[in-house]
Formats: sequence, C-alpha cells, structure tokens
Amino acid sequence: MSIDYLLTAFIVCVSPGIGVVYTLSSTLGGGLRAGLWAALGCTVATVFHMLVAMAGLAALLHASALVFQLVKFAGVAYLIWMAWGVLQGTGGMELRPGAPLPARRIVMRGIMLNLLNPKLPLFFVAFLPQFMPAGSAPALLVELGAGFTAMTFAVFALYAALAASGRDAVLASERAMTWLRRAFAASFAALGLKLAVSRA
Repeated sequence: MSIDYLLTAFIVCVSPGIGVVYTLSSTLGGGLRAGLWAALGCTVATVFHMLVAMAGLAALLHASALVFQLVKFAGVAYLIWMAWGVLQGTGGMELRPGAPLPARRIVMRGIMLNLLNPKLPLFFVAFLPQFMPAGSAPALLVELGAGFTAMTFAVFALYAALAASGRDAVLASERAMTWLRRAFAASFAALGLKLAVSRA
C-alpha cells in the first residue's frame, strides 16, 4: 500500500461530509463515547459500500437510473429527517448532555446515513483501480479497502476527539448551542440537497 494511496485516502476522509457532520453532532450531544460509536457506524457503512464495489454491484447503480434514484431519494429523506431532528432537539439529536443514547442506536444511524448514499460505491469503483497496477492480485484490492476503512475510522475518531475537547465550553454557552444546532441542521439539509441534485 503506497504512501500516495494513504495520503489520498486521508484527504478524502477528512473532507467534510455526512459522516463528519454526524460524528461531530453525536460527540457534542453525547460526548466522546457517542462520537466514537458514530464513527464506527459510518465506517461500517463504508465497508459495505466497498464490498458492493468489489462485487461489481456498483455497475448496477451506474447502469440503472431507477435504482440510483430510489436509493438517492431515500438518502435525501433521511438527511432531511436528521436535519429536523437536530433543529427541534428530537429523536436523540439534542445537542445537550442528558441520558446517553444506546450505542446500537448511534451506530445504526451512522450506518443508515452512509448506506443511503449511492455515490459511495461509484466512488470506490473510480477510486480504487487507480492504485492497482495491471495484473495485480485480488488480494491487493482487499488490502486497499482495509486501508481506506482504517483511515476512515481514524479520521472520524480524530474529529470526535477534537469536538469532545471543546464540548464543555460549547455546552456552557446558550448562544453557541443555538447557532451550532442551526449549523448542523443546515449541514444535514445542504448535504441532502447536494445528494438530491447529484447524477449517477
């Protein structure tokens, strides 16, 4: 596994997206533990998408406009629901300390958020082959996938740690909480809009 591949994977993972927003909001709402569970959920979904890509099923999404649109708008609806939950402080998305959500629920939300993003398997189909020389053994694809998975969790865990370090100060300010709630809601809504206008 080359340094170029790891660096590229790091840049892809650190770029703000659905997983980053969810990990940050989970951390501010439930602390570092919740943020790490959120990171795990998003990583599990990434593994699934890589397996889909490796199995060639991403070609179906690319070839079938109907399948792509169905998955896409399911993802849009889920993101809008998440935005509403943050804004209203319902569904366990309140950015305040309180009764912690069960780990399973946090993980499942992370999985659902990334699972309903049809762009991910298409991304892996385009991304992974660039780092596979002609005649490479299938094991290299598995190695690249494992490297990307590890990078995903490490970066999201870092985001969670950074958010947790400033959590007390943020929670102490009602004004900061109000703006953060709006910012996270807007982020989920914007990601939903971006997904809605995307094309296969």
